[in-house]
Amino acid sequence: MARLNVNPTRMELKKLKARLSTAVRGHKLLKDKSDEMIRRFSVLIRENKKLRDEVELLLGDSLRQFALARSLSGRSQIEKVFSMPSVSVAADYEITSVLGVDVPKITLESKSVDGLPYAYAEITSEADASVEKINLAIEKLIRLAELEKTVSLLAVEIERNKRRVNALEYVMIPQLNETIAYIRSKLEENERAATTRLMKVKSMIENR
Repeated sequence: MARLNVNPTRMELKKLKARLSTAVRGHKLLKDKSDEMIRRFSVLIRENKKLRDEVELLLGDSLRQFALARSLSGRSQIEKVFSMPSVSVAADYEITSVLGVDVPKITLESKSVDGLPYAYAEITSEADASVEKINLAIEKLIRLAELEKTVSLLAVEIERNKRRVNALEYVMIPQLNETIAYIRSKLEENERAATTRLMKVKSMIENR
């Protein structure tokens, strides 16, 4: 590790000790933050996987029911009933913070109509089941989108924080330690040289 190019003086030694103390504290804080972010990330990943499985199951069931309804009814009839909204949705978007990382927060407000928006005699029960499952999936889909964006942003910040921790741990702190050791050795060497000169001067005075 290459040391810093500084003058080996006591003032410089004092400055470097202060920098080293700050770097060590900063490293600890960043390491603690990184550990907590990884913990939160792991929790969100598990929640994301569980929610994704639920959404995929709902959507798969809905599409199967829709395919069956379409095979049992005419195309024009299917298009007519599925063009009618069964629920109105409004989403409120805001930014919140997770350990200093700005992440999205989506609040969903949905309002269902009374019953289904078509006569039950117009279409098969499979269509009813398809619409109901899609309605159930909407809120989960929004929450899934929010979770996946949060996980993505946290992953980027964890990687950035990891680089900072490594830079402090493997570059800056060792470099400061090596420079401090170099200055101390130089100061000790200068003190020994000064002591030797004083002893020689004292000896010369005594001999005279």
